[in-house]
Amino acid sequence: MNPADEKLWATLVHVGGIFFEFLPALIGYLVLKDRGPFVNAHTKTALNFQLTLLIAEVVGWITALILIGIIILIAVYVVRIVFSIIAAVKANRGEFYTYPLAISFIK
Repeated sequence: MNPADEKLWATLVHVGGIFFEFLPALIGYLVLKDRGPFVNAHTKTALNFQLTLLIAEVVGWITALILIGIIILIAVYVVRIVFSIIAAVKANRGEFYTYPLAISFIK
């Protein structure tokens, strides 16, 4: 895969996470991980971030009855949008990016 295509797919994986949560990162990782080191690194980091936020969302929904869960869900929503946009911009520039709040499930 040429560098322009790697940048495009890495950007799309990050932007897709805003709308479809972990699915674009998971599909991107499974399909594109062997296509190049740049897209491999971005799909891994996006998948780790989206899985971390999925766990936070589950905690938010469980604790929604205590009202703290609503705050958690709003925070997850905002964090997902902000950091996914930052990562997409970095990917589009051809730079590597690591999410600051992500747990490394996949190394």
